[in-house]
Amino acid sequence: MNISRFGLVILASALAWPLAAHSDDRSDLDAQTPDPRLLLPFEKQQAIRFVAAETSHEEWHKLPAFWNAGTEEATDPETNRKVTRSVVRIKVPLGLSAPPVPDDNPLTVARWELGKALFFDPVLSADGTVSCASCHDPKTGFTTPTRVSTGIKGRQGNFNAPTLVNVAYQRFHFWDGRADALEMQAQGPVENPREMSDDDGDAWPRAVQRVRRGGTYRERFQAAFGTEATRDTIAKALAGFQRTILSGNSLHDRAVLIAKKRGVSPKDREPIAPVLRDYREAIEDAVQRQDTPALSALMGAQLAEIEISGPEVRLLAESLANGRKIFFGRGGCHECHRGERFTDDGFHNLGVGVVEGKLPAGFEGRIKSLPVGRKDAALTGAFKTPGLRGLVHSGPYMHDGSLDSLEKVIDFYNSRGEANEFLDLRRRDREAEAALLLSVRQKIQDRLPENLLFGKEQKLVIPLRLSLGDRLQRDLVLFLRSLQGDPVDALVADPKTALR
Repeated sequence: MNISRFGLVILASALAWPLAAHSDDRSDLDAQTPDPRLLLPFEKQQAIRFVAAETSHEEWHKLPAFWNAGTEEATDPETNRKVTRSVVRIKVPLGLSAPPVPDDNPLTVARWELGKALFFDPVLSADGTVSCASCHDPKTGFTTPTRVSTGIKGRQGNFNAPTLVNVAYQRFHFWDGRADALEMQAQGPVENPREMSDDDGDAWPRAVQRVRRGGTYRERFQAAFGTEATRDTIAKALAGFQRTILSGNSLHDRAVLIAKKRGVSPKDREPIAPVLRDYREAIEDAVQRQDTPALSALMGAQLAEIEISGPEVRLLAESLANGRKIFFGRGGCHECHRGERFTDDGFHNLGVGVVEGKLPAGFEGRIKSLPVGRKDAALTGAFKTPGLRGLVHSGPYMHDGSLDSLEKVIDFYNSRGEANEFLDLRRRDREAEAALLLSVRQKIQDRLPENLLFGKEQKLVIPLRLSLGDRLQRDLVLFLRSLQGDPVDALVADPKTALR
């Protein structure tokens, strides 16, 4: 049988995975089986690789920029044929490891470009007024500078929008940890009536249909995923883009590197400890290079010109070194804020928002998101520990956005914190509790104070207060400011900056 080239095109279209013909089929909108005839050939798929200093030191130092186009030798998994294809190597900022990438969502430029386009496009919201960037604005630290964010039709959220800076490394997402992957997190806002949904119960099918009708999305999804836009591929595209929202190379990271170069090594698996001279050298280098972002973050004000004298540098370095000692010592901050991102990825009840020993309605925290059969009462009112990078531009702070400055955050730990039945053990003064219980047993006093007893069991809970003086509090705040990394690369943060 002789079939013309035009006839082959028609036949291929008829055999391809059904697209618009089944747009009303919910399963078709959720996910489709990829059609290899639609997908870009393997040799034309431009992969994205992360290169980190810790694991690829020589290669990392040779990369001149954040985004580096090049080539790589690769083996086509279908044909086992070796090919040379384009690749992008992302220079992971100093202080960070390479972000994990799931096997079922490999990162390519085509998928990344789709994710970026969707991140800034209000098409996912029911009324076309809200995008991901509306609540996670790159201009304000990939978050919102208000206590809560505003969704469609002016609806207010319940929680503070967390920053997306370095979100690629998070073990759990949302304040209660109900999503355990970026691909899962990306699906939440679309169906949330306080964010993007009109609350008709059909948010995602309608969002997928809008994307399919929008501009060149159809062709781009086919090339990147081998399917039309679906809930699955939209979530994967958004997750892939978010994995590149990276910030590191803070003044603290630079001081750690200086300490490494002079032969300092970690003891007992503790982080390398920069000392005064390391911080001083890092600050002097920043002044010499006119590093406005780093020094503005440290000084707590936007600097037009950098003029810091030698004595001022020394005073800053002394304060930074002291702030680090408090963080890893007396303050106990490192117990929950540890590792390269300064978080344990855990959940803790700190007493935030508690009134007269009771949690506000709707703020049950982690316990509410745990499945039946895995409920842990100790996690009542517990919320996720945020990382501490990017703090300077991501206020207000805490899950309810109740503290609008780093100074107030430190004051909260220093002298406040509301007691409640489920207050985290790290936030309790166990010595004071033990002393008070002993005094009752020894009949030094008749009974325990009623204002310190909580819950059905009348549990004694005394909040821990650090009682740091003003100077020590300022030093600790300065250390937190030193964790502010370089601005997220414009290729990621600016919707108008495109690949060349």
